[in-house]
Amino acid sequence: MVTTPMPLPDSRTEPDGSAVIRVLSYNVRSMKDDTEALARVVLACAPDLVCVQEAPRFFRWRKAAARLAAMTDLVMLSGGATAAGPLLLCSLRATVERTEDVLLPLTPGLHRRGLATAVVRIAGARLGVVSCHLSLQREERRSQAGLLLDRIDAMGVPHAVVAGDLNDVPEGSAFRQLAGRLQDCRAVRPWGGELTFPPGSPRKRIDAVFATGGIEVLGCGVPADLPGVTGADLRAATDHLPVLAALRVPAGS
Repeated sequence: MVTTPMPLPDSRTEPDGSAVIRVLSYNVRSMKDDTEALARVVLACAPDLVCVQEAPRFFRWRKAAARLAAMTDLVMLSGGATAAGPLLLCSLRATVERTEDVLLPLTPGLHRRGLATAVVRIAGARLGVVSCHLSLQREERRSQAGLLLDRIDAMGVPHAVVAGDLNDVPEGSAFRQLAGRLQDCRAVRPWGGELTFPPGSPRKRIDAVFATGGIEVLGCGVPADLPGVTGADLRAATDHLPVLAALRVPAGS
């Protein structure tokens, strides 16, 4: 279902110091597809924060991540191979307070997972940001969701945003575990498209943006009708559709 009643708000600073920000979640499949199309999509979303999953992790991975940042007028914040794939990019609106890459417990025989985390200030707002990519295995995925929530609690921030590829649908246990503690931004304020995978004929919503209470959700979903971007670009860029959210984060100390 596509819900686009009005344009998604642009980034801005409110008179009270609160920040309207755009957060993009995007699984880029190690940049194995059309990187020019990928860059066009990210640029058209005009994000302040990008939670990347499946960032390049092997030979010259830092160079590849830096290239993606340069192509999209962003800068590298944290993550990449050191977080087992999740990566954070940000615009120059963000002032970085601290970053930490977190490796989650490894289950023998399964892929290593991790979290790219940061605390940033945008205008008068201070918030934590986490990019995640949860397991394909149900029990491990549930455990990782709990560890992710623990990590948010340990960040010591008034507000936080979590985004990523959950490998789970809204009815699944890991997705429900996160939505029980955090706002599922798409469910709170639907905007754009709903389903994220696969890109050609999406059947599942397995990518999502979550926010802690106190953050106002202004809209969230798969962006449609982006300026300068075609449906072919969205299909060629990677094997997931992006999720874009506009959020108002209160000012704080």
